[in-house]
Amino acid sequence: MMNQSRVLKRIALILSIILILPNVVACSSKMDRENSTTGQNGSKSSSDINFGSQVALQDTTSLSKTESDGLYVSYKLDGDNSNNMDFSTEEYNAVIEQGYQSTKNHPLSTFSADVDTASYSNIRRMLKEGRRVDTGAVRIEEMLNYFNYDYKLPEGDSPFGITTELSDCPWNPDTKLFLAGIQTEKIDFSKSAPSNLVFLIDVSGSMMDEDKLPLVQRAFLLLTENLTEKDRISIVTYAGNDTVVLSGAKGNQKEKIQNAITELEAGGSTFGSKGIETAYQLAMENYIEGGNNRVILATDGDLNVGVTSESELTNLIEEKRKSGVALSVLGFGTGNIKDNKMEALADHGNGNYAYIDSLMEARKVLVEEMGATLVTVAGDVKFQVEFNPAKVKGYRLLGYDNRLLATEDFNDDTKDAGEVGAGHSVTVLYELVLEDSKMEIPETELKYTTTEPTNMVDELLTVNIRYKKPGKDKSILMSEPVGINQLADTRTDNLAFATAVAEFGLLLKDSEYKGDATFSKVLSRLEETNYKQDEYRAEFYQLVKLAKDIY
Repeated sequence: MMNQSRVLKRIALILSIILILPNVVACSSKMDRENSTTGQNGSKSSSDINFGSQVALQDTTSLSKTESDGLYVSYKLDGDNSNNMDFSTEEYNAVIEQGYQSTKNHPLSTFSADVDTASYSNIRRMLKEGRRVDTGAVRIEEMLNYFNYDYKLPEGDSPFGITTELSDCPWNPDTKLFLAGIQTEKIDFSKSAPSNLVFLIDVSGSMMDEDKLPLVQRAFLLLTENLTEKDRISIVTYAGNDTVVLSGAKGNQKEKIQNAITELEAGGSTFGSKGIETAYQLAMENYIEGGNNRVILATDGDLNVGVTSESELTNLIEEKRKSGVALSVLGFGTGNIKDNKMEALADHGNGNYAYIDSLMEARKVLVEEMGATLVTVAGDVKFQVEFNPAKVKGYRLLGYDNRLLATEDFNDDTKDAGEVGAGHSVTVLYELVLEDSKMEIPETELKYTTTEPTNMVDELLTVNIRYKKPGKDKSILMSEPVGINQLADTRTDNLAFATAVAEFGLLLKDSEYKGDATFSKVLSRLEETNYKQDEYRAEFYQLVKLAKDIY
């Protein structure tokens, strides 16, 4: 009976994926065909708020959970757009938003690259639940970096190309908006270096919900389809204790790997630190020299036994990363997400953090962007932007609030920074207060300064980037000067879309720097772009419309 039950469970999981994947394509096509309509009385029709493959809002008069399409759960919103979250124990770090800096006092802005995307998909989940977004969950850099852009590709030996743009700021008439984007080359994962992957899966009692362990299983089943004989797969689970389910299986042993995944069941407390120790031990036992060695942690972050505090966990991971094994974190579930812990683990483990709210998001992270998620092409990537005080009197970095570095860290190769994967893009936005702006920037008079502003060939700033090639200890410097001649009257599709995402983030954070930002302006700017040609950008448009109704 036990074997029969396991067989039935495995068949059910595999059938669910077979049935769902055609709908992904069908729903994506349907989204492009559907146009928003408004009745004569100004009320929105059901097609006016339609997420295609993501979420269908039947009307805006009642709140009820409707049928799931297998990818995203559909919801109806009530009249006051409220949702009682009294039982939520989700945790987010409170981050102090950066203000305007005086170029005279602070000519250098230094921070680490960040390719996490968890913030955006988590925001999407909250809005689909018909509620306002927790401001601690809004990290503008992760929202920007969720999307793909048409940036310059790398040339020669460089791992990425650099794109810079400059135009008016949509929400502040007294500032300009500067964009710097880097793009790495995509790779064919099947032709990349072999991978040694350890799936570290939380099977504690908190993972019983349908959007937790069952979704974890479906996600990893998708990942196994792209594995080859050269790859090695191990599986460690943890609850009250840790268990080695599989060790060093060849990637082409798909039935063996899939059986191990489908037979997992949830129950017990969460001894996460013990599971981490065992996962790294397995990764070292199966270590591939010159390969992609990585632990992939799937959890809701609710660690309650052993090492549990954020600081203790980061200390543990910092020690483990010295082994050359990276850590990627996949967050799952609703109601008790420990976003603070999951982000910290990925940041200190030379990895990335994604939140998986659906099978479609799993497909994006683990199939479509498999190279970006699993293969590092540039390590310890740091940005340092130097501003010319003769041309720029102030600036403000949007996002990266918890990725700031000291000025001297930029040239210090012992300081850890973000990793960038194959096919990743990183987007950076600054508000610039040019010298002729009427906006005042507070300055501190320095009695002994001997530095005089330079009028160096009309340069506004220089973007400096340091990175390390995989496995190397010495960084390489790239620099890109930006002149006033780059100031454009119109925005490219890249800049228009990025500003829409950033403005959306300012509104969700209720930022004191949001200026004239409105959801309507975000929608108008999106309509100036080719958003319909990309399923994720098209979904974003619908998400902004949903937020406009909720807020």
